[in-house]
Amino acid sequence: MSEKKKRFAFIDVYNTINTVEQLHNFVIDWVKLYEYLKKRWSCEKIFFYAGIEIGDVNTEKEYASLDTLGYEMQTKTTMLYRRKDKPITIKCSKCDEINVRNIPMGYDKKSNCDSELTVDALELVEPNAEMLIFTGDGDFAYLMEKLVEKGASVKFISSNKKDAFNNRRLSRRLRNLTSNKDVNFIEINSWKKRIEKKIE
Repeated sequence: MSEKKKRFAFIDVYNTINTVEQLHNFVIDWVKLYEYLKKRWSCEKIFFYAGIEIGDVNTEKEYASLDTLGYEMQTKTTMLYRRKDKPITIKCSKCDEINVRNIPMGYDKKSNCDSELTVDALELVEPNAEMLIFTGDGDFAYLMEKLVEKGASVKFISSNKKDAFNNRRLSRRLRNLTSNKDVNFIEINSWKKRIEKKIE
């Protein structure tokens, strides 16, 4: 009798939320996703990497309930990072003088859990394990290569759809990995009916 394949899921929450909400216009029901990964995919552990803003009581309560449900929660405080100003050049139509102005580009919210995801995946990897990684971030390409070197197979879940600016959310580095037979891509929109949150 063949030994049952071990499966683990790792969810880059911020990347996944942006992908489904911006490209496919739906919200993930994290309870439904957990149940789907447990029942359909038989995942032994499901890791949830996310940030929480200081004082966000509602998110704290939601994440506490997900912890009780069974997610392996890895959370960090969300920090604000100022985006680099964008310089623009303005030429005066009357005197031809050139002026450069810096336009503030606002702030990004970040709670980078990449190192936690990487360490958790490398600690659990073993030959013939299957690692499901929810991200379109090319920074994880090297991790996926290492997991395959250690005998695991990888499925990464994101979207290959182009955004309004004709850019793909899914990085080229990850798309290139699918030439390896042990790395496969799953379009997250194909799971929409199973994991969509019903908004009333």
